[in-house]
Amino acid sequence: MSDDPLSVTGEKRLKLERERIDRQYNDALTALDHALQQFPKLPASPAAPDDSLITRLNELARLVPEGGIDCGVGWRGRIRRFVWQFIGPVFQRQHDFNLALIDHINRNVEPTRQRAHALDKVLTAIRDSFASQAFFQHKLMLYAQQITPYVNTKQPIMPLSVHEFGTGLAAGLDAVGDEIQIRAEANIVRERRFEARVEELRATVGALQQKLHLLTRQLEQQEVGKVGTSTKSRSSHRQVTLGTEASPRSKLTEGQLSTADGAFKYVGFEDQFRGAPEEIRARMNEYAPDFTGAVDVLDVGCGRGEFLDVLKEHGVPARGLDINPEMVKVCRMRGLDVVEGDVVSYLEGLDDGSLGGLFSAQVVEHLRPEYLMRLIELSYQKLRPGSKIVLETINPACWVAFFDGYIRDITHAQPLHPDTLTYLLHATGFQGATIRYSAPYPEHAKLQKVAVSDRSKNSNDTDELASLTVAFNDAADKINSFLFTHLDYAVIAERL
Repeated sequence: MSDDPLSVTGEKRLKLERERIDRQYNDALTALDHALQQFPKLPASPAAPDDSLITRLNELARLVPEGGIDCGVGWRGRIRRFVWQFIGPVFQRQHDFNLALIDHINRNVEPTRQRAHALDKVLTAIRDSFASQAFFQHKLMLYAQQITPYVNTKQPIMPLSVHEFGTGLAAGLDAVGDEIQIRAEANIVRERRFEARVEELRATVGALQQKLHLLTRQLEQQEVGKVGTSTKSRSSHRQVTLGTEASPRSKLTEGQLSTADGAFKYVGFEDQFRGAPEEIRARMNEYAPDFTGAVDVLDVGCGRGEFLDVLKEHGVPARGLDINPEMVKVCRMRGLDVVEGDVVSYLEGLDDGSLGGLFSAQVVEHLRPEYLMRLIELSYQKLRPGSKIVLETINPACWVAFFDGYIRDITHAQPLHPDTLTYLLHATGFQGATIRYSAPYPEHAKLQKVAVSDRSKNSNDTDELASLTVAFNDAADKINSFLFTHLDYAVIAERL
């Protein structure tokens, strides 16, 4: 009988301990339920490209018969030939433009269709992954809810060591919740990357649709009998906006010092203001991993050949191209493979898909807009799928780079904002474009923040002084963000 009070006391302790463990288990189960990831709604698959007008456009593109215009004989034939001498060149130029544009659209229809198909497959895979995660979470909750009934069947009255068991169970459930959270965060990161790729594809498809609509409007105007007036207006507009085949090349070297005396002076200009070759070569090393395993790499505007040296050290076959004859001589004297000429003419002479990479440092800011866009279009045609293009230039968003570096060089044609150069690559068809900033402005040369001394902290004017210090430091941060950031940047993209 003396053991009964102890037995009752022990059972009470067991009951209280079990109630405490039950509360901990329910709390852990509630936390697990709250940790279940609510997956975001994915966008719908993009529609397939509209190619319903391709056949119609190919039919309407030809203005001049292949055999030429049959003017006939007699006095009517002489009149027709006389008139054709004046209007024939206009029709022929429009005819050539139509055929070139139609050819460009035909070559882009299938890649666009493939991109839409690939995008649909990626969306399907992500949806399947989300469904698997949701199924796993559902099964996990069912499993957790069955733990208590299972334990009760094995041992109705739990021993005093149940505290350790409950602690371990709570820790295990916390670990499971952490794992679910990690997987959910990984899915969010993949979703953001996917959204970035979607935006790139939208930019590319949008540019192609604009070209298609422009050609459709032109052909419709010709179809209703407005060939004469619309051709003249489009011809003049084309000369202003796009230029003729000869005009971009005539403007090609307006920003270059390509005369013998000017070329020699520009070599000296680079030696004095751009930096020593060793310094430039060290900076160029950061681009070497972008061309690992590549062949047939072209360095446009190779200058003194610093990046060619870097590629040679990494075993990457490459060739340099420069319009400055003195630069070409400097490179050839060091045994580098360099040719002289302008990049558009050089690329037009290459076969499509003949390049394994294209690099250009401090060149694009020397080019006029129409020439730069032509360069990017040709680069897309001549690069093989999977090849990279790297375009480095001065960062005009950094005021020091613009006012100290950009305007010093009289051969610069226009500054290029990072967003502008990125858009041009996306609109041409390049994917995965990223901006890489380089040449950071020295920290010691920036505006420095003010630190409050210990003596000032103990004075009666602490609040006022602290307010002035915060205001000054905020202003210094803003000025530094505009004036003293990175002097250069590069846009790196891939040709799919």
